[in-house]
Amino acid sequence: MKLRIQLQCKNLHEYLRELSPEILDRLYNHPATCLAVYRELPALAKTYALRMIFLDQPLPQAAVALWVKKDGQRDHDECMSVFAGLRLWHSQQLQGGLQGYILNPVFKENLRIALFGGGKVWAEEVSNLGPDRHARDIDSLDHYAMERWEVILHFMVGSPSAAVSQDLALLLTQAGLMKSESGEAPCITSAGFQFLLLDTASQLWYFTLQYLKTAQSLGMDLVEILSFLFQLSFSTLGRDYSVEGMSESLLTVLQHLREFGLVFQRKRKSRRYYPTRLAINLAAGVTTNSPAPAAGLGSAGAENTGFIVVETNYRIYAHTDSELQIALVALFSEMLYRLPNVVVAQVTRESVQQAIANGITAQQIIHFLRTRAHPIMLQQKPVLPPTVTDQIRLWELERDRLQFTEGVLYNQFLSQADFEVLRDRAQSLDCLVWQDPSNRVLIVTPQGHGEVKRFWKRQRSQ
Repeated sequence: MKLRIQLQCKNLHEYLRELSPEILDRLYNHPATCLAVYRELPALAKTYALRMIFLDQPLPQAAVALWVKKDGQRDHDECMSVFAGLRLWHSQQLQGGLQGYILNPVFKENLRIALFGGGKVWAEEVSNLGPDRHARDIDSLDHYAMERWEVILHFMVGSPSAAVSQDLALLLTQAGLMKSESGEAPCITSAGFQFLLLDTASQLWYFTLQYLKTAQSLGMDLVEILSFLFQLSFSTLGRDYSVEGMSESLLTVLQHLREFGLVFQRKRKSRRYYPTRLAINLAAGVTTNSPAPAAGLGSAGAENTGFIVVETNYRIYAHTDSELQIALVALFSEMLYRLPNVVVAQVTRESVQQAIANGITAQQIIHFLRTRAHPIMLQQKPVLPPTVTDQIRLWELERDRLQFTEGVLYNQFLSQADFEVLRDRAQSLDCLVWQDPSNRVLIVTPQGHGEVKRFWKRQRSQ
């Protein structure tokens, strides 16, 4: 039985909660981080933060509890959980033994700067560089960003014209979005297919989280990278910024962001860069873990009305000229014809089972067809022909006739008594997977192997 991987796309607060207290406290040293965290707080939590932002003394917990009525207790509990998980406030004992809350002093100071001004400039000015002779307007930046991002998506679906750097290909593999076995070209995984079903903002945020995890494993400063990303999210679209004062590590990150489409830099050695709309929208993260219908995959996702017609004879008519959407359809079907604005494909047993072998599930295929169904298809109930959906599920079940269970093999017992003693011990530990008394062979679970092994050593020593 294949392992079903459910892609989990954390939002900003969920990601920050997993960081250590030391990293969080260092992150709050930058106003941009504090503003990004504040922006994503629930509405009631924002009110709490503003009420306490100028308080230098702890506020009694009982007083905070009186800020809401009884019918708002659930929202209050949510605020308490968010503030504690993100270390936005500390519990402190008041005179008389009462417990009180006070905002994290580092977060409070830098949130004040972010909201009311002051402090240092977040990004270096480019006035000393003079006007840019190759300045980019907003439209060209948007085109560049989506063009770069779609190259990554095309590479994931195996488009021969898409090429990415070795670092990016490795990142896709480490993130579990693609897999490469025995020197073969990388191919998409089940998680990768779910990734393509997300909207562009969620895709980008998930991809950024995987990049941060990889950067941290390579010993790069996570706080420096995160602070720079938050700084980018508050940049002005269409304005250029200087690379002066950036560390070598950040310059390397800048080149990676350039390949992702988050920044535009005319040349690798250029002393200025332009944040794109992808970078500015990045800090918002995601608000849902569910795939978005007709996901916004750049220009390819612009067809929010749907473009796929599925017939009972297993034929698919995709009314699109998007190379990316065509490549997605080709992941689980056989291409028959291609016309200027429509592609005809056939869902076959071989094409579906090949997709399933690559980690794509039948449910994901059906979800893809349903969320991209043509408006004509949406008028019928059910949207997709049951003969097609049922058959896709049956083709998947053909590959699931066997169930695989990991285990540790014990054999070559000197006597039947030795076999029965060890078998009985494994049964008592509830870790026996399989036994063959006639050949004196048994299999135990990996979790129970350690205890069974220690028991067998004691038996042999006696």
